[in-house]
Amino acid sequence: MVARFSEYAALPLRFVLGALFIALGARMVLGDSASTATAWTWWAGLVELIGGLALVLGVLTRWVALALALESLIFVAARASGVPVDVEFRLAALAGLQVDNCEVAVDAPEIPGFDGSSWPIVQALEQAGIASQSPPRPRLIVQRPIWVEDQSGWVKALPGQPGESWGGLSVHYQLDYGPQGPIGRETLTLAISPENFRQHLAAARTFILKAEAQWLQDQGLGRRTSPRDLLVFDDQGPIDNQLRFPDECVRHKVLDLIGDLALAGCDLVGHIVAYRSGHRLNARLVERLLAQWSRASACLRLV
Repeated sequence: MVARFSEYAALPLRFVLGALFIALGARMVLGDSASTATAWTWWAGLVELIGGLALVLGVLTRWVALALALESLIFVAARASGVPVDVEFRLAALAGLQVDNCEVAVDAPEIPGFDGSSWPIVQALEQAGIASQSPPRPRLIVQRPIWVEDQSGWVKALPGQPGESWGGLSVHYQLDYGPQGPIGRETLTLAISPENFRQHLAAARTFILKAEAQWLQDQGLGRRTSPRDLLVFDDQGPIDNQLRFPDECVRHKVLDLIGDLALAGCDLVGHIVAYRSGHRLNARLVERLLAQWSRASACLRLV
């Protein structure tokens, strides 16, 4: 039998906690200023809003209520400490250009989303200038296959093939929205170098389906966002916007993957193959890679 939170909390307490969840969720979704909330904050805020309403109605289990409270604490702590909570394609710009020594100063809990791509950051970095430094760069060399998966996708890291001329990181990504959808199925294979990142990935923008965007706006969310701010797809393709690449969506997924892999804090040497993977799966892969690295110190090379 599932225990409801209402069995453990009096009505006034439920209303107070529910109102707090709803208020926090609204702030996460709508943002603190004219800038829109970024993807992670947006969806987490939506969960808070729905959870707060369920709490007020007394239909929330105590375990879900606890999970919501923990999520709230994490978000509030991040804001209080000034830690940005959404950094994926900003990190991708640094990793893609092989910049490993850069100090980033922010004056808000959210880093600007720009146009949903890494291109503005790439332009700023190149305008400032990138200098070569003498300290060696640590490398994590994939020694054996590592695979992580969930119900909707998977991602694996493979050692590079002997004799390959490319001695760094390469990616093969399969995006699958089904044969009938506006996005469909897209595949991209790319060796990750500064030139390839600049030319093939940096300008690829984030995307969403019209049905998803409409549902959010019907809930009063994302009112500051228009199809000109990111790629919104209906049955005919992007709305009020032009694709920068015929396969821009899969390019952005590879962009996200590069940013997530940058959390390893070193250069990766190997081949990454992914099918419909997102931030959670990518982060789990990084955890597995770092665990392998710590167990086998021989995979650390300095160049």
